[in-house]
Amino acid sequence: MIDASDFERDCMNKALRPLGEYVAEIGTDKAFQDLTREQVLTLIEVVVTAYMHELSKGSEEIPF
Repeated sequence: MIDASDFERDCMNKALRPLGEYVAEIGTDKAFQDLTREQVLTLIEVVVTAYMHELSKGSEEIPF
């Protein structure tokens, strides 16, 4: 993302908790290259879903 707004950065930060929970579930001792395709796809899904959920809450920056 280029030139993320403060609101978008806040949404990214809020996606860190679900990301961390998923990484803890699969094991923090694993190197990224050791993850299965399914684990990587789930990681992406977790982050995108959490980010989109936060975006959907709206912001004072975006009045509609």
